[in-house]
Amino acid sequence: MKAMMIGALAAAALTVAATSAEAGAQPATGHAAHAATLLTSVKVAASEFKFVLSKKTAKRGIVVFRVTNVGAVQHDFEISGRKTRLLSHGQTATLRVTFLRKGHYPYKCTVDGHAAAGMKGVFTIT
Repeated sequence: MKAMMIGALAAAALTVAATSAEAGAQPATGHAAHAATLLTSVKVAASEFKFVLSKKTAKRGIVVFRVTNVGAVQHDFEISGRKTRLLSHGQTATLRVTFLRKGHYPYKCTVDGHAAAGMKGVFTIT
């Protein structure tokens, strides 16, 4: 139920933002601005043998991870039970994860030996 409410709230905020942008209106304030903060975008660069995230923390809500393999060998990205497909050099995948609770969420590359070599970390929800 909470996930549906957050999803509906985020969708409403995106609709309001798109409508405001089309009409040339001022930025959203109040409730709509709060709803827009429920959506966070994080760029993830995967290479041998590390991840570089544009942000390492976010508030509760939906986090969109845009994962790009800038390395030479295949990598993937797993967090909170969700995983991208294997990405070859230059490929990108998007992963939407809903975080309802504050906490520390480990992420890693699931290719054999990659996490042990350093392709892992912790993402924090505040």
